[in-house]
Amino acid sequence: MHEATAAPTGLSRALVLLLATGAGVSVASLYYSQPMLEVLARDLHVPASAAGMLPMLNQLGYALGIALLAPLGDRYDRRRVILVKSVLLALAMLGSALATGLSWLLAAGLATGLVATLAQDFVPAAATLAPAAQRGRIVGTVMTGLLLGILLSRVASGLIAGQFGWRAVYLLATAAVVAVGLASWRRLPAFAATTQLGYGALLRSLGTLWRQHPALRRAVVAQALLSVGFSAFWSTLAVMLAQPPLQLGSAVAGAFGLAGAVGAIAAPLAGRIADRHGPGYVARAGAALAAASFAALALMPWLAPQAQLILLVVVTIGFDLGVQASLIAHQSIVYGLDPAARSRLNAVLFTGVFVGMAAGAALGALALARFGWMGVAGVATLAALAGLGVRLLPQGLASARACQQG
Repeated sequence: MHEATAAPTGLSRALVLLLATGAGVSVASLYYSQPMLEVLARDLHVPASAAGMLPMLNQLGYALGIALLAPLGDRYDRRRVILVKSVLLALAMLGSALATGLSWLLAAGLATGLVATLAQDFVPAAATLAPAAQRGRIVGTVMTGLLLGILLSRVASGLIAGQFGWRAVYLLATAAVVAVGLASWRRLPAFAATTQLGYGALLRSLGTLWRQHPALRRAVVAQALLSVGFSAFWSTLAVMLAQPPLQLGSAVAGAFGLAGAVGAIAAPLAGRIADRHGPGYVARAGAALAAASFAALALMPWLAPQAQLILLVVVTIGFDLGVQASLIAHQSIVYGLDPAARSRLNAVLFTGVFVGMAAGAALGALALARFGWMGVAGVATLAALAGLGVRLLPQGLASARACQQG
């Protein structure tokens, strides 16, 4: 194996596909539970509200894992980090499949979140391996794989759980993670470390990066707020669809991932717009689109059931496109701040994202229980408007311009 100390002259399509698939399969483990919460609750004989803790623990574990584990990509050979995390993630998914009660499943869900940060090792790997002239396109392709993993995981889990039960979902996911880990170990080159900091100093440097870069702080806060709305919607959709007047099953809830996938596929086009108008413009436009889409949910009580489904599809496409476009814009801002600290900058950004995800899952479940689906729509809309407000603040605009000029 050759050390990845410099960008190669090119990457094969197969290797780019492996990186994109690895990111998607890894991050998918966080979202399998969402469309099958009703199935889980019924099988384990627990209230749906209790089963709703699983998505929150997935996201919370992921946030902790990004903060504690993702920076290791700057310190150690990322290829070895990917192998170790693949083994641990496969074990966590297998533990979920074998769970005999909710407590066991929740513990496995937290562990899954911690090591599903494997997804965040594939994206910096792509940025390191890609030639400078192709870096944006290749990183965008890998991010598309990651985003599709988030969205299509719901489709797969909803369909499989409806036909074969929820344990089959986790068993198949375990096999997929094992396959990705083995392929990555065989195909990826070794990566040279970019820092010799010890683990404690490595973690402390996250705070240093946070203090040094105002553009990083703005990006993290804005994307975290958008993630609150994103997670509040997705983590409660299955429960809402199962209630009157729609009364639809997990397969339909999972199929909504197809609508979200449209947004994910289109989101990389945000990179071209960012090249012309700047990433700050794309981040603001994405936040505005997400807020408008969530606000449209207020029309649902006045629509017939069939029209409600059509509106949900349109809203899903709109807010997913807005949230993912903003994420790509914020990554463009953050990755340009310090190339030698790319894994750590990525860790700071995604820690904020998944803290927002965990908060959104909790707030969404609470809003649904107390105020119904309109409560969820209100939480999502307010969170997206707050994210837009962060991007519209003068200091945020100045930070984005400074990042572009730097």
